[in-house]
Amino acid sequence: MSPEGSISDSLAGERLDRAVALVWECSRAEAARLIDQQKVKVNGIVATARSQRLAAGDEISLSEGPMVRQAALEPDQSVELDVVHADEQVIVVNKPADLVVHPGSGNATGTMASGLLARFPEIADVGEPERPGIVHRLDRGTSGLLIVARTESGYEAMTAALGRREVHRGYVALVQGMPADDRGVIDAPVGRSNRHPTKMAVKADGRSARTHYQVTDRMPAPADAQDEAAVFDSARLELQLETGRTHQIRVHLAAIGHPILGDELYGGPGAPGISRPALHAQTLGFEHPESGQPLRFEADPPEDFSGLYQRLKGQGR
Repeated sequence: MSPEGSISDSLAGERLDRAVALVWECSRAEAARLIDQQKVKVNGIVATARSQRLAAGDEISLSEGPMVRQAALEPDQSVELDVVHADEQVIVVNKPADLVVHPGSGNATGTMASGLLARFPEIADVGEPERPGIVHRLDRGTSGLLIVARTESGYEAMTAALGRREVHRGYVALVQGMPADDRGVIDAPVGRSNRHPTKMAVKADGRSARTHYQVTDRMPAPADAQDEAAVFDSARLELQLETGRTHQIRVHLAAIGHPILGDELYGGPGAPGISRPALHAQTLGFEHPESGQPLRFEADPPEDFSGLYQRLKGQGR
């Protein structure tokens, strides 16, 4: 592909990052990287905004060839989805634990994105090809609610709302120990760990990250505890993300000495009946991208989470 291209009538009005992705057949993320690194020029001027709108005849040039995107994602009807809301613009899914949101290293098939493509094929042209319509993601082991856009305009509106911190994302977690304060804000930058490439960490040079928490239940371990789930104090927390960094809640809670139960990656102790971090995205709220109507959704935690919670409270022994 030539490092230069002209915007056709069919691409007039498109965002720069989307146009670069389409013309050079790369991912939207790769196009964004090139723009952020000032390797894209529009009519001879270095572009600084991914959202810049283009006109027919605009000349685009790249100082570096993009990495070619992977083969198109295939729909998979075998992936079961719990769709709690769907309209012409947005979809809300209650993701089960252990379902990967989109393809990545070691997870090429059987993802939520493939299941969505089978049910909503029109999202194939929304957002990035490898993660069609996906506005934000949850870790594989985290259950709960997330937003998928059904149209490009819906995708742009919802990603912009996330950037402006206008999307409410509420979580519940079961953690080791009992925080000293009933509520608080963890304000600590998060970045890739220098020692462990699969982990994130609180780092001075990381990206800003803020997590609000409130303790809703304290569960001290009985002195004569026999149940392995009650040999340590624990607590149930409700959390709200102000930012959305990778592993943010898990990193922040571990950093203050209260790792999530079952989260072995960040030091959380194992707990019976659950084989993942005890973290669930319970509430989700946003304004509809077209009508502006406030929407709010809630999904109860799955059985492994609720069962552990009741066990920690001393019920069901």
